[in-house]
Amino acid sequence: MFIDTAKIYVKAGNGGNGCVAFRREKFVPRGGPSGGDGGNGGDVYMRSSAQLNTLLRFRFNQHFVAERGQHGMGSERHGRDGEDLIIEVPAGTEVFEEDRRLLHDFQHPDERVLVARGGKGGRGNAAFKSSVNQAPRRTEEGLPGEEKTLRLELKLLADIGLIGFPNVGKSTLISVISAARPKIADYPFTTLTPNLGVVEYTSEYHFVVADIPGLMEGAHRGSGVGDRFLRHVERTKLLAHLIDVSESSGRDPLEDYRVIRRELSLFKPELAQKRQILVASKLDILQDENRLKAVESLALREGVPFVAISAVTQQGIRQLMDLFALKLREAA
Repeated sequence: MFIDTAKIYVKAGNGGNGCVAFRREKFVPRGGPSGGDGGNGGDVYMRSSAQLNTLLRFRFNQHFVAERGQHGMGSERHGRDGEDLIIEVPAGTEVFEEDRRLLHDFQHPDERVLVARGGKGGRGNAAFKSSVNQAPRRTEEGLPGEEKTLRLELKLLADIGLIGFPNVGKSTLISVISAARPKIADYPFTTLTPNLGVVEYTSEYHFVVADIPGLMEGAHRGSGVGDRFLRHVERTKLLAHLIDVSESSGRDPLEDYRVIRRELSLFKPELAQKRQILVASKLDILQDENRLKAVESLALREGVPFVAISAVTQQGIRQLMDLFALKLREAA
């Protein structure tokens, strides 16, 4: 199950209390104060992991509390510090505080960030001994650890995002060029969650492609699968805009292009400015060649690289892979 948003509560450990104690040892008359300090509470950290690609674990576990520090003890024994708590999240996760302030954006694996600091341990009475107070009974309580409610939003880290209307062939394409096995069917919105596939272009060069669930007019307002997945194209270096040029959709391919471009711009203007490749799909069932020529002319007018493919017969697939690799290297 793909989950890309979550709300969690985190609390760092409280500091341990200081101890009131006095030495009571044989041959040590009138022994002085010996109460130890409390230990510090454990901190809460977040760490990004390349092994995770969903926030599913946070659907069932939303409370994270670090260990508190132990209380001080007699004989000037200090309490043990609480263990730190490390919460692992997928690389690509943004962490927001309740006021929507961005706490951290995990853009790379193995980043580690402190999100809640543990409370400091209180001092025991031994710390308050002085020349004018030989037997202090004063101690300090440990300070409470920080507590926060955090919102997590995952944006997939992919090199290329496949966008377009439902049923234009995105899932079929990613299944052909990678080991990904998305659900493929001939009805709209077959894909309800993004799919990631690793493309082995050469033995030394790989890149990641994301199949973004089908967009449609009004997606930025919530139509269809809505704008829920539009955020996943924000981090991509390149967009491959698939357009069904066959007659099977019953739509105008040029209007499809304009609608998707408009939705990207309305969601976030910079998305429409990303590098794009225009991909005409479903050549294997195309009957009217004029539909293909119209899309090719559109790409020429827009100054956008163009390639025509059939994922079923694999016509044009190698040309598309070469274009992906070329444009990614240019964007590096």
